[in-house]
Amino acid sequence: LLCHHSFMPKDFPTLQNDTFLRAARGEETEHVPVWCMRQAGRYLPEFRESRAGKDFFDTCRSPESCCELTLQPLRRFPFDAAIIFSDILVVPQAMGMDVLMVAGKGPTFPDPLKEPEDLQRLRTAVDVEKELGYVFKAITLTRHKIEGKVPLIGFTGAPWTLMAYMIEGGGSNTYSKAKRWLYRHPEASHMLLRMLTDVIVEYLLGQVAAGAQALQVFDSHAGILGPVQFKDFSLPYLRDIARRVKDKLKETGQDVPMIVFAKDAHYALEDLSQSHYEVVGLDWTIDPRSARERTGGKVSLQGNMDPCALYSPKDRISEIVQKMVEGFGTRGYIANLGHGLYPDMDPENVGAFVEAVHQHSKLMIKQI
Repeated sequence: LLCHHSFMPKDFPTLQNDTFLRAARGEETEHVPVWCMRQAGRYLPEFRESRAGKDFFDTCRSPESCCELTLQPLRRFPFDAAIIFSDILVVPQAMGMDVLMVAGKGPTFPDPLKEPEDLQRLRTAVDVEKELGYVFKAITLTRHKIEGKVPLIGFTGAPWTLMAYMIEGGGSNTYSKAKRWLYRHPEASHMLLRMLTDVIVEYLLGQVAAGAQALQVFDSHAGILGPVQFKDFSLPYLRDIARRVKDKLKETGQDVPMIVFAKDAHYALEDLSQSHYEVVGLDWTIDPRSARERTGGKVSLQGNMDPCALYSPKDRISEIVQKMVEGFGTRGYIANLGHGLYPDMDPENVGAFVEAVHQHSKLMIKQI
């Protein structure tokens, strides 16, 4: 195996299947493209084997490991896109915070931000190349190793979602510590969100330079906010990220589709569809037809099958998929789950999901 340093972010193999990119831009396709959030994950025995006994963030820092984990699902299933294996919490790490992955508990910050003066502990000027270069190397290596089969998606957590983790110190049902900041320390909150936004913009641009062909911004904690706070503390930063990344890419004549996924923020669908993202990702609580109506054809949509539908028998999965694709229509649509795959899911059923999307959508497109 060649050492990853010998791979440069150029002379990438030619892309053979650009269905996902065309759907993201609302162009015609032969079938609806499909990928799954957390498709590189614990539901695959080979993933569990590769990860066994290794520290989670050590794995994230190894380009070879990230590459292998990203490619595993593609060996099994005809997905139309791959997403680089990494984690949203590498950004707070780059800003100088400690994050551990604790078994049975998930991500944990031993020393979360408690008061506004704690912002002084954060690195203000982050050298993204130095702190997150391992992600860029993983992207470049994977772009070469994927051999042009499908496009590679890069990603980041959204500012509010990262802020919520940094203050809460881990997962939470209410995120009341983080929300307390929004109500009690709005200026400090905006300051932190601006700091995060600056790092995220550089980080996404670095991912594109390394070879990412599309970008997804995960606002996983959007639903903890109501419409008013979302408009104040999340939306402006999501918009800012898309605008700044696109402006910078325009200078070099690059055009990379961007996806925003704000989980449980159905109240913000109209706003999200006018936020400079080509694609709005949807969770499973949104009706496909109403999402189409509310976004008025301004964007492509991605989603949104309930991940738990994958516990169904295969013929039932096929019916659920058919209904979903009919609801969204085949144009400007990327099939996905409404959230990530769960560790106890049967890989066979994931295969049935992918096959159903391709099968039903091909038939529907033929009939148009």
